[in-house]
Amino acid sequence: MAITRSLVLLAAIVALGCSNQMPGVSALQRMAAERAIRSEVESAYDFSRPDVPGNLMALYAPTGPIVSASGGRITTSRDSLRAGIQAFWTNVGRNMRDARVEWTAMNIHVLAPGVVVMTATYRIPHRQPNGLPHVIGGAWTAVFVLQNGRWYIIDEHLSDNPFAS
Repeated sequence: MAITRSLVLLAAIVALGCSNQMPGVSALQRMAAERAIRSEVESAYDFSRPDVPGNLMALYAPTGPIVSASGGRITTSRDSLRAGIQAFWTNVGRNMRDARVEWTAMNIHVLAPGVVVMTATYRIPHRQPNGLPHVIGGAWTAVFVLQNGRWYIIDEHLSDNPFAS
């Protein structure tokens, strides 16, 4: 399984370096994948919907390995990832007033009919509990695979922007 993941990631890196038009991926497949991933990500990060931690967790494959790098750490278990998302929401997210996610860039490359890499930058303007304006943000790269008709993250890296405001 680790070898398969490594081969998929290696293929993704090589393919990105070669061309934006991937062989074996039709224009219709590319557009459908881009639209589906953009929609799933934007919906999951809509903080006005109930159960934000559950919505965020729904982006990840329900079975199989997951790798998530953030804050100088690597998480490889679903339970640890869920705990990290819940900790973010409990300690930061639920204290943000009028928060909205602004996707400042979202680059989606379809590498194969069932493999996509997305690199995005975002900012989340909000008000702190004391009413003062504040912004957090960063960059995020995620590898998605198509499983049972739905796109799921299997590998990601998040990088905070300490100068987001």
